[in-house]
Amino acid sequence: MHMTDIQRCEVRPGLLVEWTLHSATVAAAADLPDDSRPPAYLQESHIRTARSVREDGQFVPTWLGTAFDVPGAVDLDVLQQALRGWTLRHETLRSGFRWADEDIRRFTLGAEAVSLQREVIGDFTDAAALVQYLQDRFDVAADALTWPNFIYAAVVRDDCTSVYMAFDHSNVDSYSIQRIPAEIHELYAAGMEGRGVERAPVSSYIDFCEIERESADQIDDTHATISRWREFIQRCDGRLPPFPVDLGLEPGGKLPPQKLMQEKLVDADAAAAFEAYCRPYGGSMTGILAATSLIVHEIGGQPVYRTVVPFHTRAKSQWQDSVGWYVGGAPIEIPTAQSPDFPSVMEMVRAALRANRPLARMPIARVLRLLGSDFHPTSPDLYSIVSYVDARGIVGSERWADLKAYGLIRVSYGDQVCVWVNRLHSGLQLGSRYPDTDVAYKNMRLYVEQLRETILSVARAGTLKLPAQSSAPRMPAPSSV
Repeated sequence: MHMTDIQRCEVRPGLLVEWTLHSATVAAAADLPDDSRPPAYLQESHIRTARSVREDGQFVPTWLGTAFDVPGAVDLDVLQQALRGWTLRHETLRSGFRWADEDIRRFTLGAEAVSLQREVIGDFTDAAALVQYLQDRFDVAADALTWPNFIYAAVVRDDCTSVYMAFDHSNVDSYSIQRIPAEIHELYAAGMEGRGVERAPVSSYIDFCEIERESADQIDDTHATISRWREFIQRCDGRLPPFPVDLGLEPGGKLPPQKLMQEKLVDADAAAAFEAYCRPYGGSMTGILAATSLIVHEIGGQPVYRTVVPFHTRAKSQWQDSVGWYVGGAPIEIPTAQSPDFPSVMEMVRAALRANRPLARMPIARVLRLLGSDFHPTSPDLYSIVSYVDARGIVGSERWADLKAYGLIRVSYGDQVCVWVNRLHSGLQLGSRYPDTDVAYKNMRLYVEQLRETILSVARAGTLKLPAQSSAPRMPAPSSV
């Protein structure tokens, strides 16, 4: 699924309809007692950071979502039934948070109390006006500091209807949103045929939050995991690592606006050839990180590439179908300047991932709390990431192009770089948000072009040799900057 923003997901005019939680559902939630299951450390960090940034005078939307088509003339009653049925399967969507002094407490509605409220907004004949309305609406309705914090919408036409679903990040990760189109299609088709869908109950992300937090709370600052994180952060000058190239930012300034870079890297054949070469070293993820370490070394001159690699935390099969934010991070360090060639860097990356992936089981927010460091949250992103996901095995992925299915990310403000490389049936797709400065654009353009050329070089030749005499290994020249 292409990870993009609402401006680039083929929004077309039509009749706009919205679904939110019914006012009676919202009223019922106000009287609920606390749920004993706490927020995940990741959720708590997200909410506290959103509040801190808001108190500093900036509203920074951070919602995620999905967009996809339902072909043909749609029955809105059946679509509403499908949306409600899907919502009820995932307990996190009927759970929210409230402040009790400085503590964050959870509340959770029973499924029987949940109903959706439909509202016809009106006809939009101009796509740009519709895009702006949807973005503004999602910013308010899927806000980290309010509840409910998700919304569904549909743009209805005679030939097809486009569905948009936006969620505060505390409810979903990219894997969650990429599963949605097939699940809604299945429920809608069953509703149109007047039959039920026999599916096993889905494990609750809220239960996972409780289990993960109980486990994290059992360790203290003497644990080996905390020691390794402490050493890593010390080598990063006392902070979590940014993307190690010049982004043209003034230190201490307000969060800058961000831009999106979204494009196809290579086609399916080149992606397959790259994967075949990288497989002995751990696969394409290893190759993407190795290529990144070499490229940012050339651009930024850092002899060691330090980053936090995102990993899913769905370690047990019971969480595979669950909607939630199942993500952890593992720190790695790649002494790129010491390597003579691409295979050597991949060996380093493979060794670092093997050694450090277990650290991703410990929530970073818990790590920082135990380190006792004063990490005043000034950005919704604690660090920059380069993420790789092979999405071809996700149910319904073969239909994404036909259904105009997209993963939506809100590009607003931030001083970090986030890069997502997804392997689709059509090849490798890249999406990135980065600070909107001329310097950042130039260096990100250089990074993307060199990443593409590295992948193509490996695919064409089966290897990539770098000049052994150079203290700063040279990468192939980009086709354009």
